[in-house]
Amino acid sequence: MKIGMIGLGKMGGNMARRLRGAQIEVVGYSRDVAEAQALADACGLIVAESSEHLVELLSPPRIVWLMLPAGEATETTINQLKGLLETGDLIVDGANSNYKDSVRRGEILSESGIDFVDAGVSGGVWGLENGYTLMVGGQAEAVGILKPALEVLAPAADRGWLHTGGVGSGHFTKMVHNGIEYGMMQAYAEGFSLLEASDDFDLDIADIAEVWRHGSVIRSWLLDLTHEVLAEDSNLSAIEPVVADSGEGRWTSIAGIEMGIPTPVITAALMARFSTQGKQDFAAKLLAMMRNQFGGHAVSQSSAGDD
Repeated sequence: MKIGMIGLGKMGGNMARRLRGAQIEVVGYSRDVAEAQALADACGLIVAESSEHLVELLSPPRIVWLMLPAGEATETTINQLKGLLETGDLIVDGANSNYKDSVRRGEILSESGIDFVDAGVSGGVWGLENGYTLMVGGQAEAVGILKPALEVLAPAADRGWLHTGGVGSGHFTKMVHNGIEYGMMQAYAEGFSLLEASDDFDLDIADIAEVWRHGSVIRSWLLDLTHEVLAEDSNLSAIEPVVADSGEGRWTSIAGIEMGIPTPVITAALMARFSTQGKQDFAAKLLAMMRNQFGGHAVSQSSAGDD
């Protein structure tokens, strides 16, 4: 089996390494030439100089797996590949793309006889060692062609990957997965914040995280990672309190609204992330001034405004 991979960053690069470990040939292209060459030296990846060169190095039916940022980068590359690939070839999008984009792309590519699979990929930087959870949408025939690679990338050949249904279902499933992740992370963060703020007891929150990992109903891999963080620095003194959101949580909340399915925990976790990004600063200032106006409550003045 031979696969082309475009995008060799943290996820794409480690996926290429895992495929090579099972003796699957990988042709890789990255705009970062040094990144591609490092992988070639490490695992025997074949370096392509461009997307066109990558297609030339593959034999029909070609498989091209994209691990690019969702949005414009993925859209541009798929449009480019549409003009390079032939009937029977297959494009796999392993990014966190919006499932509606995946449905649209699948329809457009099918008009040219090109198969399309949307693969939701979970596992992060640990996937190389532990394997990746794969949620795969597409036609059964296309998924069948991809099956040997899926069995290698997953934690085991018979578990950790699933053909979820038609095109778009893989990214829809991954979107909901990430929405759940938002809620779980927020619950852990709030709980440990309560423990850390307690003045009544001398609590070691790293030790509490450790004991919860064994037999507790809230044990999870996220808790394992939380324990590692707290064991290293329980005060998190070097960390800025800013949490980005990649888009998946937004899409999950929007889907809940569109479908009339309540998702209050996921949506609240998303709003909590927004609150760390400076986007509610004006609202907080206005709230402070409202309290000052009706109750004469003191207002904290910013030093930036002092002369």
